[in-house]
Amino acid sequence: MQQRSAARLSALLDAAAAVVDEVGFDRITTAMVAERAGASIGTVYRYYPDRVAVLHALRERAVLRCRQRVAEELGARQPKTWWDAVDCAVTAFVGLYRFEPGFRILHFADRDRAPISATDDVAGFFARQLANVLVDEFGLPAGPDLIFRLEITVEIADALLSRAFQSNPQGDPRFIAESRRIMHDYLAGFYGPSAGAPPTLRAWAEVQPTVL
Repeated sequence: MQQRSAARLSALLDAAAAVVDEVGFDRITTAMVAERAGASIGTVYRYYPDRVAVLHALRERAVLRCRQRVAEELGARQPKTWWDAVDCAVTAFVGLYRFEPGFRILHFADRDRAPISATDDVAGFFARQLANVLVDEFGLPAGPDLIFRLEITVEIADALLSRAFQSNPQGDPRFIAESRRIMHDYLAGFYGPSAGAPPTLRAWAEVQPTVL
């Protein structure tokens, strides 16, 4: 029964993600979710009392998948410089925007003006995780200053990447490139240039959108 319930929840959230991509999270309704999932409206209400509860559950899943994707990217690439490690997070975000249905739901809490809990602070979480990597693997000085500066870079990436995918499902390569350049230059001002610095904006803009 637990497996069936988990599968039903997953199907409802998959349906919600598809609807978010089509109409946005401002216009989504529980009826749309039920119709897309091939379920009754009663099934939706059994798990979620209203559309806001559906959207919060979808956002929670997106945050979890985002964390998993960054960890996988770090493990797969085995970064050689502090910038390589930071860039893994950018690559993970770009991939999720391209291939994870409903990933724009990450911004729902901002629009909903919901208070951010310790477990829901996406920028803070990634800043702390990246800080651990940069301190342990590349010798950057530990402490609140590093975490704060990394939180700034995550916020920069979040804003620019959100804009990059606003009207282009593959992402505007100019915004993706500029996000990388600004993040690198900001951190390099405190920790010195990295041998893994991103190429010029022109070089990134010439890359095909599907190539990270």
